[in-house]
Amino acid sequence: MKLEYKPLYDVGEGKPIILLHGLFGNLSNWSLVANEFNTTHRVIIPRLPFYSSPITKRRLDDLVDYMEQFIEEFAFEQVTLMGNSLGGHVALLYSYRHPEKVNKLVLAGSSGLYENSFSGTFPRVKDYDYVREKVRSTFYDGKVATKELVDEVYETVQSRLKTLSIIGLARAAQRHNVTDVLGEISIPTLLIWGLQDVITPPEVALEFHDRLRNSEIVFLEHCGHVPMMEHPKLFNQHVRKFLEQ
Repeated sequence: MKLEYKPLYDVGEGKPIILLHGLFGNLSNWSLVANEFNTTHRVIIPRLPFYSSPITKRRLDDLVDYMEQFIEEFAFEQVTLMGNSLGGHVALLYSYRHPEKVNKLVLAGSSGLYENSFSGTFPRVKDYDYVREKVRSTFYDGKVATKELVDEVYETVQSRLKTLSIIGLARAAQRHNVTDVLGEISIPTLLIWGLQDVITPPEVALEFHDRLRNSEIVFLEHCGHVPMMEHPKLFNQHVRKFLEQ
């Protein structure tokens, strides 16, 4: 299967930052981060092939393979990876495989240890209100889940194939636990976590912090699973400081 390596977003010049979204993520998830850093860096958002790759038990490995080919396609010698949720999981696995290619890691609500997933409840795809409430529950303030965001998730889960793919990816993420490899990752890592994250609770961040040899951690108050959308100014301030160290 031929995969698409043209990114969703590629703006700026300088050291590359690659932003990796989660299962229901898109360009809007990272827009405020991309706009902040594209004046000093080259910011790229890949089209992660959540729906185009085969539904196999090695789905996460398939996504890491894609990242290998994506970075090779752009001939990047070193990159900074930022990942939210499943995107953080992919960033960790890529960093484990290719530590020489990753300059720094930023993880926000990353999967990889354990998470509370709602993907398995999505057969009720005809219920718009149900989908809206599930999307809103990922944020501390449900108003962050705009109608456009809810509409996009609702449209996605209308497709039976996409729904099966999402469920398969969520289950693959739960199976592909990274506990055993974290101690071998020495890349400088910033963990930015919402204190009210109900998908990957704060205890997950603390365990990542304990197991990653070169990590620092920041908790954001009144914040759920997607801190770069919920508190973009604070998120960007912490990332900027980390990148300048």
